[in-house]
Amino acid sequence: MGGDQAPAAIVQGAVLAARTFKDELEIILVGEEPAITPHLSASERVALGIELVHSTETIGMSEAAPSAYRRKPGASISVAARLVKDGAADALVSAGNTGAVVTASLLCLGRVRGVDRPAIASIIPTRTGQCILLDVGANADTKSQHLVQFALMGKIYAELVQGIAQPRVGLLNIGEESSKGSELTQQAHKCLANGAVNIHFIGNVEGRDVLTGEADVVVCDGFTGNVLLKFAESVIGLTTTLLRQELERSLLFKLAALLLKPAFQRLKNRMNYEEYGGAPLLGVNGAVIIAHGRSSPKAIMNAIRVAAMGARQRVDVRIGEELAREFHRQEAVS
Repeated sequence: MGGDQAPAAIVQGAVLAARTFKDELEIILVGEEPAITPHLSASERVALGIELVHSTETIGMSEAAPSAYRRKPGASISVAARLVKDGAADALVSAGNTGAVVTASLLCLGRVRGVDRPAIASIIPTRTGQCILLDVGANADTKSQHLVQFALMGKIYAELVQGIAQPRVGLLNIGEESSKGSELTQQAHKCLANGAVNIHFIGNVEGRDVLTGEADVVVCDGFTGNVLLKFAESVIGLTTTLLRQELERSLLFKLAALLLKPAFQRLKNRMNYEEYGGAPLLGVNGAVIIAHGRSSPKAIMNAIRVAAMGARQRVDVRIGEELAREFHRQEAVS
């Protein structure tokens, strides 16, 4: 029920996923049945094996998440989270109120043992591939130990879901030197450089380094990460608009654009958020994907694909195991 184009785009995305990955996953749509059924016929539900679970309430995009979660136990996001907790579902996808998704995941599913603060990770296209940026909005205020945990969770996600062996982990800062930045980043750098967790730490990375692919994982607090993410989205949108305007200036440019159309399409696909599906919420028990509010059906389909992958790889279990090993390792050292 969440998202700028809900429920139509969400239902259409679920149908796409059910058709595309028919033998690999099953879809459960959670929401107000009268609003969903106009977009999904009974025969189509049966043919695709889509289950519909009715919910009586919805948390709006502008509602304060904690209070809305308490006031609306029948909200679709709450019902969906309970399905995962009870084992009736393996993963959760939502394009709704981000705060509500985080709140429902925390209070219903709980944190992975050893995780102080779950983090939202976003996949960003780079010159050489992709980069995982976290946190991008779950925690505006953090401590150095939280950034250390983000680094470990990002490393595990990069290994299991993106297939990157020994991912390079960087700490977002205003300079490469360890003495640069705030007290928070200086302390986090010290912990990571001294081997607080078992990762391939490459030191500080600046904002310009994120898109060049200097690191596979970039760690920061949620306030900084969210600002950086929104700015990157606007730059990509502006670049596309300006390029289109320039190509329309003359007939020669238009003809050249026709010849370059395949290259432009590949470039668009590399930068298009729809291809990446959504942002995993790392550090909670279960696979949770937060999709963009303006998600199209294609974006929802890919969010479901990524959620299924996270569930199969049991990313949450691996995070708990890694944190337990780190705890015992530090105990042995001390």
